[in-house]
Amino acid sequence: MTLSTDAGPSVKPLSASAEAMLAALDRVANELATRPAETGDTVLRAHPLALVVRRQSFVVVLAPASVWDRQRELFGPWTEKLASVEARLVLLGRPTDPDLGKALNLGLAAILPAEPSHDELVVALHQAFEFMDVKARSESRGKWLNRYRYELGELIDIARALTTEREIDKLLGLILEKSRFVTGADAGSMYVVEGDDPRPAHRSLHFKLSQNDSLSFDSREFTMPISARSMAGYVALEQKTLRIDDVYDMPVGAPFAFDRSFDEKVGYRTKSMLVTPLTSSKGEVIGVLQLINKKREAKQKLLSPEDVERNVVPFDERSEELVKTVAAQAGIALENAILYDDIRKIFEGFVQASVDAIEARDPTTSGHSRRVADLTVGLAMAVERADSGPYRAVTWTREGIREIEYASLLHDFGKIGVREHVLIKAKKLYPGDLELIRQRFEFVTRTLEAEILTRKLLLVQRGAGEADLAPLDQELAQRKKELEEAWLVVEGANEPTVLAAGDFKRIEELGRQSYTRLDGQVETLLNGREVQSLSVMRGSLTNEEFNEIRSHVSHTYRFLSQIPWGSTFSSVALIAGAHHERLNGTGYPNRLRAEEIPLQSKLMTISDIFDALTASDRPYKRAVPVEKALHILGLEVKDGHVDGDLVRIFTEARVWEPVMGALY
Repeated sequence: MTLSTDAGPSVKPLSASAEAMLAALDRVANELATRPAETGDTVLRAHPLALVVRRQSFVVVLAPASVWDRQRELFGPWTEKLASVEARLVLLGRPTDPDLGKALNLGLAAILPAEPSHDELVVALHQAFEFMDVKARSESRGKWLNRYRYELGELIDIARALTTEREIDKLLGLILEKSRFVTGADAGSMYVVEGDDPRPAHRSLHFKLSQNDSLSFDSREFTMPISARSMAGYVALEQKTLRIDDVYDMPVGAPFAFDRSFDEKVGYRTKSMLVTPLTSSKGEVIGVLQLINKKREAKQKLLSPEDVERNVVPFDERSEELVKTVAAQAGIALENAILYDDIRKIFEGFVQASVDAIEARDPTTSGHSRRVADLTVGLAMAVERADSGPYRAVTWTREGIREIEYASLLHDFGKIGVREHVLIKAKKLYPGDLELIRQRFEFVTRTLEAEILTRKLLLVQRGAGEADLAPLDQELAQRKKELEEAWLVVEGANEPTVLAAGDFKRIEELGRQSYTRLDGQVETLLNGREVQSLSVMRGSLTNEEFNEIRSHVSHTYRFLSQIPWGSTFSSVALIAGAHHERLNGTGYPNRLRAEEIPLQSKLMTISDIFDALTASDRPYKRAVPVEKALHILGLEVKDGHVDGDLVRIFTEARVWEPVMGALY
């Protein structure tokens, strides 16, 4: 134990009792100096009335009790230390002040006799230093435990956030943000491994994004080969974490280097760096996380090289442990997000292939499904923006909008179950049927010509002259004219327009007018099915064909119900299967009433009607202007078929403009 002196604060002239205290304190000092209790202890005469014993970072102040009673202000210089874990107080002699609470608050450790023995001093000092050491270790453990709890809480929050985000770009941003947060990094970057080659060196690294708290700059995505020449490439190849204290001073023999061009371009100074791989459940590297410049203070901006020198520190082992923990979670989350994205692409490919298959069977409606989907989604978004009316509280999730899109794209999926010749029937007669009627008329004409020619030959054989043959020529011409007119009536009636009353009667007459076939059987110019088809008052379909077309909605529901949509898109079949229902219960196939029809189906009904009216690719009808289509929708509202509030929102938001602006 060594003894040193310090004049300390000045002291007033002392009385005889004070001089006695000083003498006693001198003896204690000499006792401590000549008979050390612990090698390495230092005894300091910090004040004439106080001794300070220092052991490592702890101190014990020894002072006469009378100083505590009468000159307590002398403890001022040590008050802060005495109130902390770093110092304890030992009084020599018994104080007269009965309230020792303040002394205990200041760290009173023991009360010894005015002239304690060596053993008493040793025990008191030992207990005081032991107490401080135990308390310091306890507080250290408490701080470590609090830090552990904090980090554990952050890791739990990070895990929760990573497992709930499925969009790859957002997930990558979240991984980088959380990794920077737990390590105190100022900046960072994310890379994703691309390519299917089983050899990592034959794949590439896709730079996806960067973050920087100190600078704002535009970063563009780029792709580079996986190579050990870059730190990210080295980590991807070796599946090892790199910790570099200063990238401007790389370890000797390192295969990788740091490109300073970015720093020079944006005026930044990259110093410490931590680079770690993101691996899949199979142990394959699927990404690389790069953290830059660990800071002493997270809020500090690194705006100059001096800021970097003062505030940037190397990434430590704890930072590496934390980022590896985050990376382990992030790798699985990224793998799941990639798989989810692949499944989504496969699913959307299936949906698009289904739409293509539908439209391949009915080319006249090509593009209809996509337009209806876009219109319905646009109307759904407009409904969400509505601040008044019965739908002002409607909101959609991202999955809800996608469900509407899928249901709209597949709303005509059931057309696969409709016979193709019915599905694409553009006129009242099928092309083959019209050709048969034409051939039938030609046969009747040729038969008539042969009959007239036979009659002429008989008259000539009997010596008839040219004047006798003339009536036969007139008869032939008249009957051929009647057949030609009848054919024109058939051709006109075949068009999908409103049939005139006179033409309807003429069709019925042709259905009763007979001719004799070569085999002697008598048939009519038009059979019953042909008369029925040509007698359709509007459009091109008979009642039976119309019902078959309408059955596509039931087929749609039946087919889509067999697809395992999962809970996210569980209502696709129901939404698609109700788009021909009407609010007043006169729709099909289930005659649902307003309260039974899903809101999404009500949206789709409006879009379906609007596109059917305005589409310009239907060969059997002309497209109507938007104004007229809106007028017809208004009539549908009056008839109780569609929702008036939704039509109003559709009109006010001009939902069709983004979808059909180029066409109308």
